[in-house]
Amino acid sequence: MKIIIAPDKFKGSLTGLEFCDAVERGIKKHVSDIEIVKLPLADGGDGTIEVLKYYLDGEMITLEVHDPLYRKINASYLYSESKKTAYIEMAEASGIRLLKNEELNPLETSTFGTGELIADALNKGVKHIILGIGGSATNDGGLGMAKALGYRFFDVNNKELEGKGSDLIKLVKIDSSRVNPRIKNVNFDVACDVDNTLFGINGAAYTYAPQKGASYETVKQLDSGLRNYNAVVKNKFYKDLQHIPGAGAAGGMGAGSILFLNAQLNSGIDLIKNEANFDRNIVGADWIITGEGKLDEQTFSGKVIKGVMDSLTTQKLAVFCGISELAPEKLPELGVHYLKETRDLSISLDDSIKYAGRYLEMAVEEFARSAHLV
Repeated sequence: MKIIIAPDKFKGSLTGLEFCDAVERGIKKHVSDIEIVKLPLADGGDGTIEVLKYYLDGEMITLEVHDPLYRKINASYLYSESKKTAYIEMAEASGIRLLKNEELNPLETSTFGTGELIADALNKGVKHIILGIGGSATNDGGLGMAKALGYRFFDVNNKELEGKGSDLIKLVKIDSSRVNPRIKNVNFDVACDVDNTLFGINGAAYTYAPQKGASYETVKQLDSGLRNYNAVVKNKFYKDLQHIPGAGAAGGMGAGSILFLNAQLNSGIDLIKNEANFDRNIVGADWIITGEGKLDEQTFSGKVIKGVMDSLTTQKLAVFCGISELAPEKLPELGVHYLKETRDLSISLDDSIKYAGRYLEMAVEEFARSAHLV
């Protein structure tokens, strides 16, 4: 019998790898003659670097870059020398978590630091960069990122712009004559699970800028800036970014990645599955065991468990979670053959979170017996 263990994390209590180890212990308490393959997953959010490190055999590279307000900080990315691949998390250099509440202002913030991380990876000779763009403090359309890579931006007086949110409305010219030549030799994949347009009511500014400290007037200014940005891009590159799904992600970083890096926007879970050779590794498996901390309707819209379900052929699916808000009668139509909440084994919700590994192991023992693995 072959079993695949392919979970997301239990946020705040178990990493994906810890989940895999607990499940393996639970099964092997009762049976040893079984093939177990650990394929921890992530969707581009928290925990993605750890999961990719598992597959890429990489190391963390730390360097001095600039935060969203151009202050010097240390930031890190994952680099695999053997696979010539880097995973860069935008939030490391351009994240909202780097700023105090009173500092939030997407007119003043920039993605320049993210560009510095990309430039360092390029200088190491990477051939593939995966860019996670969640959690940003920015709404600059990727101007700052591009500036760090050699692009230059000018206003009507031919004054060079810094590359922050307020520069979008001032932009009249883009100069690409000094761009880092290594960009064209690298395959860029962006983990993006939203389809927002660049501007308009569903665009970057109206959808995300209020969370980054923007007032209603600031939102309108940023949206006008993104419209101007697109007009300049159309004139220079003959490309209309507005009609590309996901262009508005991360304050327009989706658009900037497409334009300046020739990147592809992809589902985060699909990118991780690709690095894990997931579809190939699950061939011939009898069961796939997956899970996450909380199961609800959102679980089946672009998250890890949905990604696992999309790959199912003949395998049965067992799901373990801390807590489930799904109606039991919905499980068969979702293709779930077995579901267990670890809180059923604990004395309280806090207890189930604190000792998640112990209760997961106990739940898997129960599953092993009921699923006739023993």
